[in-house]
Amino acid sequence: MKRFRFSPIKNKDQLFKAIEYIHLESHRLCKENLGYTLPVAGNIGFFCHYVPEFELLTGMRKKLTDSNDNWNQKYFRLREQITIPAQVDIPETIYTYLYIRKPDSNNELVGDIDFYMEPDKYRELKQSLLFGKVIEGVQIFDRPDLDLLKLSRTESDVVAFIGKKTMAENIRGKS
Repeated sequence: MKRFRFSPIKNKDQLFKAIEYIHLESHRLCKENLGYTLPVAGNIGFFCHYVPEFELLTGMRKKLTDSNDNWNQKYFRLREQITIPAQVDIPETIYTYLYIRKPDSNNELVGDIDFYMEPDKYRELKQSLLFGKVIEGVQIFDRPDLDLLKLSRTESDVVAFIGKKTMAENIRGKS
């Protein structure tokens, strides 16, 4: 049995199959954990597992993105956005930023996306968790530098996050 679902990625087609999988699985996590789906913030990340894979994908990323337009030296603006058509209960989705994570052979996750939640609803959900409400698969992300909620399931090889800003708002906040 293959240890990683997609790694090592060897070409653009394989990368885009992994991106579609991350997209669909993240929406499934959102729906299963919250009971509804949310719009995406605009970014999608693929997690590498091997050094040669990372080198190949960062080379691909340089062709697919504008290296001068990045957020936190991590999320790079795509030259051509990735549009994934609507499917059953998932609306058409547009990704504008791509993240290729450094190799970690101990992390079997395929990748992640960030969802966007209206700030008032986000605060309400986060407060309920802080006051002890238990929502299976939803937790406050334990990083003081990031205000996010984490969506996960033990049987899933994708993780997703919920924030109160879109990538466009994060970029505006940077300047």
